[in-house]
Amino acid sequence: MALVFRNSFTRTKEEFKPIEAGKVGLYTCGPTVYNYATIGNFRTYMFEDLLRRYLKYKGYKVTQVMNLTDIDDKTIRDSQAAGIPLKEYTAKFIDTFYADLDALRIERAEHYPAATDHIPEMVELVKKLLGRGLAYEVDGDYYFKISEFEDYGKLAHLDIDGLKAGARISSDEYEKESVSDFALWKAWDEADGDVYWETELGKGRPGWHIECSAMSMKYLGEHFDMHTGGVDNMFPHHENEIAQSEGATGKKFVNYWMHSEHLIVEGRKMSKSLGNQYTLEDLLKKGYAPDVLRHLLLTTHYRQQLNFTFRGLDGARSALERYNDFLSNLADYPGGTSSGEADAVVEKMLTGFESNLDDDLNISGALGCVFDLIRDINRLRAENKLSAEERDRALAAMDRIEMVLAFRKKAGVIDADIEKMITQRTDARKSKDFALADKIRDDLLAMGIVLEDTPQGVKWKKKV
Repeated sequence: MALVFRNSFTRTKEEFKPIEAGKVGLYTCGPTVYNYATIGNFRTYMFEDLLRRYLKYKGYKVTQVMNLTDIDDKTIRDSQAAGIPLKEYTAKFIDTFYADLDALRIERAEHYPAATDHIPEMVELVKKLLGRGLAYEVDGDYYFKISEFEDYGKLAHLDIDGLKAGARISSDEYEKESVSDFALWKAWDEADGDVYWETELGKGRPGWHIECSAMSMKYLGEHFDMHTGGVDNMFPHHENEIAQSEGATGKKFVNYWMHSEHLIVEGRKMSKSLGNQYTLEDLLKKGYAPDVLRHLLLTTHYRQQLNFTFRGLDGARSALERYNDFLSNLADYPGGTSSGEADAVVEKMLTGFESNLDDDLNISGALGCVFDLIRDINRLRAENKLSAEERDRALAAMDRIEMVLAFRKKAGVIDADIEKMITQRTDARKSKDFALADKIRDDLLAMGIVLEDTPQGVKWKKKV
């Protein structure tokens, strides 16, 4: 089956055909680093991680670029309110963002360009638009003239004539009803404080939308394969990116656009006023591991709205425990007598896993195939109808899909105190001091270490 994605631009599923065989240029809109990323942000980044990992699984070499918006209305506003220089203010949020990516096993992109490091590229892009009659200047501010770009609105499928149009708008973010000339470059004023650059355009700073156009084309070229983001980015941000980029180059900007749907919390929109704008740190404090959030965010199709609930998070934890217990128990299984069923089970899983993900990343269907394998292989193992060779082939298949899922909980290094406690418990059991053995087990559980007594000896795992 061909690899198919739904292209937001055409609103249809299309077979994926890269510009250059075997390679994919992928641009993903990154965080605006005025605050800590929320689980809503990570819903989009998790979809993009699935896309990246599956493209690599299929054999593509992926070059991913994710921007860091470290200058816009919000970063300037909040850094000034905190009385901290812009670079210093945004640095702590960037550092936490990277740490959260690693905790959630979201693969790092090849490039994380920061907007403040790419001002010259933005200035050059504005100059090109001026030269092509698509930009104009008013009192040191530069705007894109949407009336001169005939394809404006085609990504978001806007009826430009039916919407309320204004003369121009300088705010970085605005509503769908405001179809206006938008700011490319903003002249410095007192509200910006010490945040400005002296350029050929004058003293000022870039608008938000020009940043992604300049940085994506610098690292991926004027025409590249894929651009992703949340559905809220479609208009105005991505619409403006297309207008700026194609207006400046005369070339098609992107072949495939993909957008993930919103995350809501307990059936309500996530917002600071409702107190439901959770970060990864908030969930860690509630006792949930990053693996659990990864599972929850990954297992709903990216084009479906995800309703985050703590009941759902508990369900994700149970599913993840089942997945990791299966891998651990299968690895310890010595092998029995083959019934001849196992290889067909493995092949069915791999075929179903790939055919579902080939169909616009149908992750729920793919995971259904994985858990069917877990059920069937567990049955064969319980009946001692799984040979050592079949066991190894099943484990190899799970290793293969782990390239995409990254669910496996890696064994950690037990520190000396915990290792000593496990040894003491083993000795207590041998001497029939079961009260002490039970107490040590309970103490370890309180520390997040779960023990399992198996025919092969005591096994341990960290509680999910």
